[in-house]
Amino acid sequence: MTAPPRVLTIAGSDSGGGAGIQADLKTMLALGAHGMSVITAVTAQNSVGVQGAWELPVEAVRAQYRSVVDDIGVQAVKTGMLASPALVQAVADLLTDVPAPVVVDPVSVSKHGDRLLADDALDAVRTRLLPLATVTTPNLDEVAELTGITVTDETGMRRAADRLLSYGPRWVLVKGGHLPGEATDLLTDGRQEHWLRAPRHDNRHTHGTGCTLASAVAVGLAQGLTVPDAVRQAKEYVTEAIAAGFALGAGIGPVDHGWRLRART
Repeated sequence: MTAPPRVLTIAGSDSGGGAGIQADLKTMLALGAHGMSVITAVTAQNSVGVQGAWELPVEAVRAQYRSVVDDIGVQAVKTGMLASPALVQAVADLLTDVPAPVVVDPVSVSKHGDRLLADDALDAVRTRLLPLATVTTPNLDEVAELTGITVTDETGMRRAADRLLSYGPRWVLVKGGHLPGEATDLLTDGRQEHWLRAPRHDNRHTHGTGCTLASAVAVGLAQGLTVPDAVRQAKEYVTEAIAAGFALGAGIGPVDHGWRLRART
C-alpha cells in the first residue's frame, strides 16, 4: 500500500472540535492526506467561546516536530495558533530548513473574538514566520493587525496583499469573507492575481473556516498542485463545508468537514 500525502499541522487544540488541530486533521482526512500534528497550545473551547488557553513549552513543540519530521517526513506544513513570541520564533527556526511548502494561517483571534495571539507576537509573525511561507492566508481582521490596513473593498485587498508580500511570503491569499456580497478572496504573488469568488451561504455555523481552508491548501500542495490550483481546490471544499455547517451547542457551530462523505450516501 502506498502512503497518502503527509501533511503536518502546527497549531492549537480546540476541545470543541470545530477549529484548530481537530479541524486540520478532519480536513486532511477528508481530502485524502495523512494528517500529523504538533500541538502548540490547549484551549478550553466550545460553541460560545474560549474559556481558557494554555501554551505548551517550547521544548514540547520542538520534540513533537522532530519526532514527526525526522522519522515520517512531511510533504506540506500548515501553521495555525502559535500564541506567543517564543512559540512563533521556535516554529520559525524549525521550519527554516523544512523541504516542503509551508502554509501560514496567522491566527490571532477566534471566531468568537477571543485573543489567540499575544500582541507582542505580531512582529515575530511578520519578520520570522511570513518570510518562510509558501502562502499565507489571513482574514481581514488579521490583515489589519499585520499591516495596519483596514480593508473595505477589493482595492483595499490589493493594497493589503502588497504590504503582506513585502514581509516575504511567496504568495498571499487575502480572504474577503467579511466583506458584503460574494465571498471573494485575492491570491497573488505580486505578478499574477487570481480572484476567487463563491456564493455566500446563509449559514451562521462557520466555526473553523480559516483553519479548514489553510489545511485544504496544504493538502493540495502536498499532492503536487500549484499554489493557484491548491487554493482553488481548497476554496471549493470550504465553500461546501460552510454550506453544510451545522448547529452544535448554544453558539456558532462548525463547518462540516465530512460533507463529501455525507454527499455520497
